This record gives sequence, C-alpha cells and structure tokens, in this order.
Amino acid sequence: MNKNKWKQCCIGILGVCLLLSCQKSPAFDVDKSLDYCVTQVGRSLNQLKPYDYTRVPRNILSGEQHWNLRPVAIEEWCAGFWPGVLWYTYEYAQDSAILEQARNYTNSLASIADGPVYDHDLGFLMFCSFGNGFRLTQDPAYKEVIIKSAHLLMDLYNPVVGTMLSWPREVANNGWPHNTIIDNMINLEMMFWAANHGGDPNLIEIAKNHADKTMQYHFRPDHTCYHVAVYDTSNGRFIKGVTHQGYSDNSMWARGQAWAIYGYTVMYRETQDPKYLDFVQKVAKAYLDRLPEDYVPYWDFDDPLIPQAPRDASAAAITASALIELSKLVPEQKQAKAYFEAAERMLRSLSRGPYQSGTENTSFLKHSTGHKPGASEVDASIIYADYYYIEALLRYRNAIQ
Repeated sequence: MNKNKWKQCCIGILGVCLLLSCQKSPAFDVDKSLDYCVTQVGRSLNQLKPYDYTRVPRNILSGEQHWNLRPVAIEEWCAGFWPGVLWYTYEYAQDSAILEQARNYTNSLASIADGPVYDHDLGFLMFCSFGNGFRLTQDPAYKEVIIKSAHLLMDLYNPVVGTMLSWPREVANNGWPHNTIIDNMINLEMMFWAANHGGDPNLIEIAKNHADKTMQYHFRPDHTCYHVAVYDTSNGRFIKGVTHQGYSDNSMWARGQAWAIYGYTVMYRETQDPKYLDFVQKVAKAYLDRLPEDYVPYWDFDDPLIPQAPRDASAAAITASALIELSKLVPEQKQAKAYFEAAERMLRSLSRGPYQSGTENTSFLKHSTGHKPGASEVDASIIYADYYYIEALLRYRNAIQ
C-alpha cells in the first residue's frame, strides 16, 4: 500500500471511530423492564397459590426456582417488601387482580403496628407496604397504621444518645450498649410522613437528631460508613464503629453505603437543609468512584477476593432509586445529569441477562448478597432487591415523561 492510500485508510478509520463515538447509546427501554416485572409477579402469584397471607416471599437461593417464604412477623424485617412490590406493579400495570393481592398481603402486616416494638425495621415493614398502599388508594385505615408504626419508633429513641436503638436484642448478645445501624436511616421517611399527616410532631425532631448524630459519628473521613455505630447509653459518647454484615470494621459494605445515600437523599428532600445535600453528595461520590465497570458493586468494596467476590444487585437497585431522586433535588444541572446517568447505567446492567432471573426463577433479579459473613443469602435472589429495582424503574419512568 502506498503512502497516500495508507493515509486515506487511516483517515477513514478515524472518521468511523469518531462517528461511532458521537452516536448515543440506545435509549433505555424502561417499559420493557417494567413489563418484565409484571410478568415475573404474575408467575410468582401463580406459584404462591393457594395464598397464605401469613407467609411472604423472602429469597430464592442460587439454583432454586421457588420463593422461600417467611412468616409475617415483626422479627421478619423483609415482610413489607413483597406487598410493596405488588403495589408498585399495580401502579404500572393497573391490574385489579394485583391490586387485590397487594391489599391482602399488606393487611396481613397490620397487627405489627400494635407493638410492642421489636427493633428498628418498621420502616421496611410498614412504609413499603402501607405507605405505598396509602399513596395509591388513600385508604384512611392505611394512614392510621403508618402513624402508629412511626410512633413505635419513638420507643427506641434515646435522647441522651440522639439516635434510635436498632437492635435491642444485640445489647445482651454483643455487649453493645446502644447500637445504631446505617439501615436505620430508612425509617426517617416514615417518621416525616407521619408527623406531616397528623402524627406526633416530635417525630421530625427525632428524625433530624438521628440523622445528625449518624452524620457525625457513623462515617469515616472518606465518607464511607460503618455498618454499626456503638454509643454509651448513659452519656451518648460514641464508642466505636463496627460491622455485622460487611467484610471488616473498616471496609465499605456496599448495601450499607447504599442505605446512607438513600437516607440522606430523603433528609434533604424533607428538610431542604443544604447540609444534608452536601453530605449525601460526598457519600455518593465515595460509592460511585469505586464501582466496577457495570456499576453493580461487589458485596463489599474492600473484599480482597475481588473480582471473584460476589456482587450485590440489591445495593445497585437501592442506589439507582436514590440517585434518580437526588438528580431531581440537586440544583446544579451538570451534577443532576451525572446522577441520573449513573442511575441509568445501573438500571441498564440490572435489566440485562446476567442479573435478571428470567425463566430461571420468578424473582426480578439474581446476584444479591444478604449476609456474607453469616453465609446467608449469598448470590441469591432477595425480595428487597426486587422492591428497589421496580421502585427505581418507576422513578426513572416518571422522570423522563
């Protein structure tokens, strides 16, 4: 090949490369992903017949095809996610048969609001179920249950410490005087809602105090969070940060960081206090900066077995939902766009074969990790991954309409 032809060939190749680089990737088909969720919910409902509303889906372990069910009880912290999945599916599909089952499974949790309080998980249990139910139906009975549930959380609040106790039973088991886990941030949305809908107005002050104390002591200088913060019950002094479900006391457990992003996004939305916006952006950056190429994290960012370590699709779903919400709240357009695009990348990955269950089982997603140190729900389909996945899809759909 002579010199001129070689030059022309190189210019041609360069032109093609530039053209391809300028082309936008195909639009994310959110309705296709939501249709998939509707199909999977239909398959699950058929599998669950005859219905036993005292038992709800919790997980499908690797290699299994059917939901493992758990009794509806206050100690089963995931019991509210299946009703929540049904409410979200009904919101999209407007199917009266799904509405009926959403009501039936939600109503089965009502007695939990009567107490006594077992631990902090009432937000997961009651706001994912009754909260979505009230949002979509305005049923006054649902409103009453939500307010009662939020009031129960007040029993866990220690004003000396400034946070809610997470696991009362762990005080004896681990010698933790007053433990607060990062997951507890998800309760604050229900507390704000209840206070703004006729509940005790002190719920807002408790929520703010909890968020502020958590912001002060639950995070390392790099804005990664501990799973558990331990405080002295008598004087409120921070004792130490430890893990329960992460790799180590100083590692970034993926789902814990996701709860933090979600919780402080809610705090800014509810208060419009710029300190929460500033903080959540730093917490989100710590997470986003260390993601693998497909934006689905390993179960813990510091597991030395990466890239052979398990992934956690649930953390990706939680974070995607939070970032779509955050993209609507952050005032800088460039940053808002970055958060939305990051969430879209997460949803694109979760909506592909490697992470979708498809015909293997009836859940939405595979490859979530529940409690790796306890060898529980590792590389499994877990109901809260499905809940936050469909929530993120609906938030995405609403944002682009």
